[in-house]
Amino acid sequence: MAINRDFLGRVYESPQPYEVTRGKIREFADAISDPNPVYRDRASAEAAGHADVIAPPTFPIIMGMEGAGQAIVDPDLRLDYSMMVHGEQRFSYSRPMRAGDVVNCVTTITEIKSLGRNELITLKSELSTVEGEHIVTTRNLLVVRDGAEPAEQK
Repeated sequence: MAINRDFLGRVYESPQPYEVTRGKIREFADAISDPNPVYRDRASAEAAGHADVIAPPTFPIIMGMEGAGQAIVDPDLRLDYSMMVHGEQRFSYSRPMRAGDVVNCVTTITEIKSLGRNELITLKSELSTVEGEHIVTTRNLLVVRDGAEPAEQK
């Protein structure tokens, strides 16, 4: 069954702000095996010109997945999670995310299309501080394999 095109433009907001802490940054850096000291040591981060430790560039996926997760589990979207694979992830930064940031995330379904027998859904997440300062925009492409209906494959 095809993804519900009525969901194009639908917005999902994080239910509460996410507090970026040194501990969460360190845990994420450990999980991706990145030893960069600017992710762990404030003095190293300051020597590199940052006010505090900064997060690895892919760290915002934690917040973006919350909005994507809200969409994915909505039965009216008709997305077959068992056939879904991650197609692409992009990040466009205004500045690095750093310890002490308190961040809101707004995720929007920006594109739904068929490509061959697959369906593609693109989600854009805007992450900003609670004060309104933009930090990063992420784009997440999900591919639902064999999800297009025959009439849509023309």
